[in-house]
Amino acid sequence: MTAAQTKSRSAIWWIAIGAAMWGLDAVFIVALLHHFTSTQIVFLEHLLLAFFSIPVLIWKRRELKTLNMGDWLAVLFIAWGGSAIASILFTAGFTYGNANVVLILQKLQPVFAVLLAAWVLKERVRKSYWLVLIAALVGAYFLTFGFHRPGSVGHDGQLTGALLAIGAAVLWGGSTVMGKRLVTKVSFTTVTALRFAIALPLLFTIVSVGHPHWGNMLHALSLTPVLANLLFQTLVPSLISLLIYYRGLHGVRASYATIAELAFPATGILLNWLVLHEVITLGQWVGFAIVWLAVLSLSWAPERRKRTSLRALSRMSSVND
Repeated sequence: MTAAQTKSRSAIWWIAIGAAMWGLDAVFIVALLHHFTSTQIVFLEHLLLAFFSIPVLIWKRRELKTLNMGDWLAVLFIAWGGSAIASILFTAGFTYGNANVVLILQKLQPVFAVLLAAWVLKERVRKSYWLVLIAALVGAYFLTFGFHRPGSVGHDGQLTGALLAIGAAVLWGGSTVMGKRLVTKVSFTTVTALRFAIALPLLFTIVSVGHPHWGNMLHALSLTPVLANLLFQTLVPSLISLLIYYRGLHGVRASYATIAELAFPATGILLNWLVLHEVITLGQWVGFAIVWLAVLSLSWAPERRKRTSLRALSRMSSVND
């Protein structure tokens, strides 16, 4: 296996591990929603993340000079769309019905990401990729609904949660593509810092428009369990996971990355079962297996392409002889 193939395979797993850590969100967000609104949670996370992003941007300020207008628009899309608005939509979805239904977003995010990658990044997609994508989408469907039809599951509120999650899917799918554009120009730490820092002013504005009771927020933060929960939520599912994710995104196509991101709902549903004691049906277990097999298949794709090329060269040599 060549160094490039090894890098591509490891990149897939970097992305999958980072995305899997996002699955911790459901467990901790449910508890925080007793004290804050979804918007306030996302704002407080980004406020804490400023202690990371501002020093990094000062340290990496020379990298910022390499970005052109299109790159800054990509930063704005990631920060405002992916980090702020999509996070608010996703977090708000947990206030409706079963937490698992919110994970419907992962059924649609790869579709948007693939289409945008072909349009923006001019990525060419092999025929074999579509088979993996279809399998992954089927797996994500089973993760969300099991073997049931969407209309036969849950209460009316779950439809609202699903619609909020679909909105997040569009923004997060686009963020995958825009992130791929940026990591080819600046370091993954810079991309992560930009995402958090640029989102903070927008989040502050959104929270302020809602006329929050700042005293109640400060009181909630004075409670040790609440503060510990928020710190863990900020450090692990937000900061560390994104650093790992962008570390891998540099070495793989955006269309491949978006399938690896399906590790998110797989882990999320598993933790919902372990911590929130939500029932996992047979169909969801099947979906869990399909998603991880799709990630495994992608990680072996470079080696399969090499073997195919070698066989083709061998046949050509035989003909020439």
